[in-house]
Amino acid sequence: MSLCNDYAQIQDYMVGLVPERPGEMQEMERYAKDHSFPIIGPVAGNYCYQVALMNKARSVFEMGSGYGYSTAWFALAVRETCEKEPGKSGIVHHVVWDADLSKKARVHLKKMGLDQLVEFHVAEAIQTLRNRNEQFDLIFCDIDKDAYPDALEIIHEKLRPGGVLIIDNMIWNGQIFDQDDQSAATRGVREFTRRISNNPQWIVSLSPLRDGVIVAIKR
Repeated sequence: MSLCNDYAQIQDYMVGLVPERPGEMQEMERYAKDHSFPIIGPVAGNYCYQVALMNKARSVFEMGSGYGYSTAWFALAVRETCEKEPGKSGIVHHVVWDADLSKKARVHLKKMGLDQLVEFHVAEAIQTLRNRNEQFDLIFCDIDKDAYPDALEIIHEKLRPGGVLIIDNMIWNGQIFDQDDQSAATRGVREFTRRISNNPQWIVSLSPLRDGVIVAIKR
């Protein structure tokens, strides 16, 4: 019996292992598939949910939130954590440039009963994070890839010690392996990976879920 080397087959297998999502989340997944909209998907989403629970995150800042799919996973985790700690509140910051995407996210999250846990920002993500006065338990980054390297310093500043960074698209459809690809996005992914992996202030691992997810702990 040979080992499976079909990456797509592996990804499909992992999707089948994710517990059934709420109906509204499945609707968001169908929309993404029908409209080729880039969401993190159920495998990476469930992974984010698990990491947030393990971290007991009650404050999450999303950089690049789309129409709220990843936000829903984080809000579910924050709600569950707060339910175990009566009297403690939680918040997920949904940040996206596009007002229509923000409006769409509000509708989805309200239908799931999660909107009260979410603060919505229609703004540029790095500057919005820079303007916050607090530190966060978890930061999720999925902005334009050419901006990844410039985001690292402010992420480190705004993440509490022991806090977790999750950053998406770190395999970047395999483009990182094509040395002829010198596009700004691909160079951004490569440079961010180099900087955080070589920085002793972080403990870093890269998981090949979907398009590659880095999980890093701030020392």
